[in-house]
Amino acid sequence: MIVSTGTKTLQDQLYDRDLPAVRDALAAGSVAALLKGRANYVCLHRLERSLAEGRLESREDAARLRAIDRFAGTSLRGDRADLASVPEDAAVWQHATSTRENCLGQECPRYKDCFVVRARKNALAADVVVINHHLFFADVALRDEGIAELLPACNTVIFDEAHQLPETARLFFGESLSGAQLVELARDARLELRAAGGASPELDRLAARLDKAARDLRLCFANEGARLGWTQALREAGFAEALDALAEALESFAKPLAEQAERSEGLGSCARRATEALGLLARVRDAGGTDEVRWVEVFSQSVQLHVTPLSPGPMFRKQMADHPRAWIFASATLAVGEDFSHFKRELGVEDAAARAWPSPFDFERQALLYVPKGLPPDPNHPGFTEAVVEAALPVLRASGGRAFLLFTSHRALRRAHELLKERIEYPLLVQGTGSRSELLVRFRALGNAVLLGAASFWEGVDVRGEALSVVLIDKLPFAPPEDPVLAARIEALRAQGGNPFMDFQLPQAVLQLKQGAGRLIRDETDRGVLVLCDPRLFSKAYGRTIRASLPPMKLTRALADVEAFFARMPA
Repeated sequence: MIVSTGTKTLQDQLYDRDLPAVRDALAAGSVAALLKGRANYVCLHRLERSLAEGRLESREDAARLRAIDRFAGTSLRGDRADLASVPEDAAVWQHATSTRENCLGQECPRYKDCFVVRARKNALAADVVVINHHLFFADVALRDEGIAELLPACNTVIFDEAHQLPETARLFFGESLSGAQLVELARDARLELRAAGGASPELDRLAARLDKAARDLRLCFANEGARLGWTQALREAGFAEALDALAEALESFAKPLAEQAERSEGLGSCARRATEALGLLARVRDAGGTDEVRWVEVFSQSVQLHVTPLSPGPMFRKQMADHPRAWIFASATLAVGEDFSHFKRELGVEDAAARAWPSPFDFERQALLYVPKGLPPDPNHPGFTEAVVEAALPVLRASGGRAFLLFTSHRALRRAHELLKERIEYPLLVQGTGSRSELLVRFRALGNAVLLGAASFWEGVDVRGEALSVVLIDKLPFAPPEDPVLAARIEALRAQGGNPFMDFQLPQAVLQLKQGAGRLIRDETDRGVLVLCDPRLFSKAYGRTIRASLPPMKLTRALADVEAFFARMPA
């Protein structure tokens, strides 16, 4: 059996806490294994090479690489999540882990000691294997290319947090190429040339040219986090020219690199990566089918080019047909009310049997839904975040802090932080000032903190007990209509005669809202208040549908009811 969940954090929770509890309850002797993607494990070969090369960005990176080396010498799993002293998002990890593109496979001199190989052997011998959705689809992609499978054969797949599957499937059934991949390719080729017996001045020059072209592509865009449709990206000054320069630099680099491929397995791997990147770049530049969308994603140091299918359903159905077995999809947020049709349509499983069970929690007794009055009727009003903060302050005083304030945009989060930092006496934690796991540890330990979060805190976060007694959500989480993938999907639905808002945008917002609201009550003893600050819950006809989809909490619009709720809670 394979159990797939949404994130690596939830994998660890399933493996370390939930599965042992199930085994104890059933008195079962089944063996479980945890399997993550290759980049989550230390690569001994790349670590040794990086230590020998010694070319790192800073002293901090050098110290962290030495810490990884000490960890690799004592760890049984080599899982980077087990090394707390080096943040999981630290840039130095790229020097100590491998990817599918740069892994040497059985030709690697450290293959027998490889942590990835060890993890896969454990998975093959286990009765239950815990993975995440990205690893599941990575395995699908490899099988489609005729490459050896990552995952063991099984007769049952259970998808936890299954509401994430359509988006993950869309990502993996599409194609993408990032500037960061090309920068890493140029660096790896230089290292492999030296390791093979000497650098090539000409290839060094071409590698430097590729590195510069990949970085220049990022300089065409001002704002980190932007997502632009292809036509919109081409209107950015210099993007078309930078794209041409990148294609020329990559082609000039790939040919002489291929001539060096037989000198070593590492150079052969780099040559294959260059050829694949050339193909991907051509595919992205030439794509234009009506069932897919081209777009650009901007990161702090890199740009990623995408071709994404509008609907993953047909491709997912094919995977199910090719692998007959039990397919089980579970999540607290698959249905709008009792209606599963949106999820079924998105994933292409319209014929699936569906059933919903009521929550074990007594929401009428444990929770209160508060929709403040007096907020601007339009959530896009320039003073809306200010009004949300004013509505939040008396709630925070009544609860004594102990709150998540969840925002639909980072801009609103930053503005709320500015407004709150001088006005509350409780510890204030803000997304972006540490990893999510670090912030949650501090939040639980403080006991009266207020945490401001955006997208990543809306789901997969489990804080039980009195440390979290308020969840405030600023707006209904409708996806921004200018998002290139969403805009293309809306246009396609409209062309098919559908109603994009009712058929897609509203159900998506309902399911996302349910995820955020689900952070509040996590067990039978939790109590708390859910504060929804969007007036459209009452001013729009669809507000009734949204309210009906939430847990059956008592509804109030009076602050006095919130204060009375907390006054009744034990000190």
